[in-house]
Amino acid sequence: MNRFRVLLTTALLIALSGLGLRAASAADSTAGHCVGASGAAAPAVRAAAAPVTVWLAGDSTMANPSGGRCPVGWGSQFDALFNGDVTVRNQAVGGRSIQTWLYEGNVSGTKGSDGECRLTSSTYSSRWQGMLNASTGMKAGDYLFIQFGINDSSSTCPRHVGPARYQQLMTMMVKAALARGAHPVLLTPVAAITCSGSTATKNRGFVNETFAAGSAAGAPVVDLQTLSVSLYNSLRFCPHNGDFGSGPVGAFFCDDRTHFDTYGAQRIAALVAGDVRRQNLPLAAYLK
Repeated sequence: MNRFRVLLTTALLIALSGLGLRAASAADSTAGHCVGASGAAAPAVRAAAAPVTVWLAGDSTMANPSGGRCPVGWGSQFDALFNGDVTVRNQAVGGRSIQTWLYEGNVSGTKGSDGECRLTSSTYSSRWQGMLNASTGMKAGDYLFIQFGINDSSSTCPRHVGPARYQQLMTMMVKAALARGAHPVLLTPVAAITCSGSTATKNRGFVNETFAAGSAAGAPVVDLQTLSVSLYNSLRFCPHNGDFGSGPVGAFFCDDRTHFDTYGAQRIAALVAGDVRRQNLPLAAYLK
């Protein structure tokens, strides 16, 4: 009888021990799944997105307003489309070609034998020097948006820039951004409003040169001329009676059919942001 009791007690202890081990194993497994979901392999709280500066280089169609209702460059409306981790530094200046923007004050009024406006000095403008500054300028992860091609079409100096020179200078800017770890984005020049009957038409040059510069360096291109003309057609801006100061066209443009009112600048900025998203550029993650 005593021997039977001993055997029964031993069997019960072994059974209880097995249950304990299985319970411990289940608990460990559950803990392991929790660590896998929110532990070292996948932190419960993601690190905050790194702040990004978006630098803008361009002309009056991109520039901040200098006062009054018109003109308002689309770059002044760009910041509002991003979350608080993005800072837009708009360095666009009215009346500038890519060369006068880069070499402010050092582009002469005469052409050389190559047909290009002569440089009196190769010293960069203070705005470009500032963007190249190692401490306060473009840094790794930043973006540089470049849009010229409107004033560059002038036949006279200092604005005139030939197609080959335009592509050369744009490529130089792209390489400078890449050397600092920044991401260049090129834009074809935004269109003015011109109509052929009931259809808005393209009216800017340097499109091929912009795409060539982007292709050579692997930089994305936003075809803002095509996007803007498509927008004008969707808004049925054509035909019109030539009065650029009233109606839907007057609410979008200044009375020169080239520069934008605030509403127009907002719509153009939205086109650029939309193409950033369409091309799935990393900057799109910061859009609202």
